[in-house]
Amino acid sequence: MKHIKQLLFISFALSALLLSACNLPTTEDAPETGATTVALTANAVFTQAAETAALPVPSATTALEATLAPTFTPLPPTAPPPTATKTPIPCNRASFVKDVTYPDGAKVAAGSAFTKTWRIKNNGSCTWNSSYVLLFDSGEQMNAPATSPITSGTVAPGETVDISVNLTAPSSPGSYQGNFKLRSADNIVFGINADAQGPFWVKIVVPSPTATPPNPTLPPPPPPLEPDLIVQSIAYSPADPHMGDTVLVTVSVYNQGTAASGPYTVEWYAAGPTLGCSWDVDNSNASGGRVLTCNYTYNGWNHAYVTEAIVDAGNDVYESDESNNTFSYILDVSP
Repeated sequence: MKHIKQLLFISFALSALLLSACNLPTTEDAPETGATTVALTANAVFTQAAETAALPVPSATTALEATLAPTFTPLPPTAPPPTATKTPIPCNRASFVKDVTYPDGAKVAAGSAFTKTWRIKNNGSCTWNSSYVLLFDSGEQMNAPATSPITSGTVAPGETVDISVNLTAPSSPGSYQGNFKLRSADNIVFGINADAQGPFWVKIVVPSPTATPPNPTLPPPPPPLEPDLIVQSIAYSPADPHMGDTVLVTVSVYNQGTAASGPYTVEWYAAGPTLGCSWDVDNSNASGGRVLTCNYTYNGWNHAYVTEAIVDAGNDVYESDESNNTFSYILDVSP
């Protein structure tokens, strides 16, 4: 339908053209030329109309697809990432590696001298030398010096060094901590941790004193060598005397000590305070004794005479036991 309309429009245009050509002014010498021109023009119009009618008319779908056809737009090149700024390493900085001696909580006897050693790493950018010192910072000083050198040589960045200090444990039981830092040659105080300001320390425990038990493998000491005199017995013959009889009295003494006695006196009392006989003895060896005798006549009678013998009566011998020198006996004398 659309093609027919286009052909009609072209035919109408051609007719108008021909009519206008007929009305154009002409010259006598050019009628053939004007006809030729019109013919050529008409021919060209009809040819274009025919080509136009032969061309396919695009559909709405084809036009939409052409409109929605994807296009490729190249992305601009990606910019390279910014270069990170490197943080400079501080000149003086340290890190704790380990306790070489006396770890935290080690027990040290009260008043005892001991040497604390740390292993410290130089993680700064400056080399440590003999002008760098260990510095007491805070806490319990434990007789530590205010400063002491950390090395007689050098400690380059990344190297470790064992730092020691001589200390004395406090005299009272308890827990104690002393904090230390380092100081550079130009008097810069520094330590450990990320900020290079943390101390490293010594932590000890002073225990309460305990009594030392005796060594059970050692025998007890021997007793001192001393004499010990005793009265073993008093005997009478006849055993049951009568008044007026002469009685043989026998007193036996013995040294049960560990040493000889030396001179001593033995006394025998016939009745109460009445002294019957007395003997002077020059010596009694250890584990040795004497038998002493005398005669005595009872001029009265009593069924309960208390007779008594005393060895070392003058207390001339130093003995291990002074309480066993007397022996008593009940004697019955008949009328």
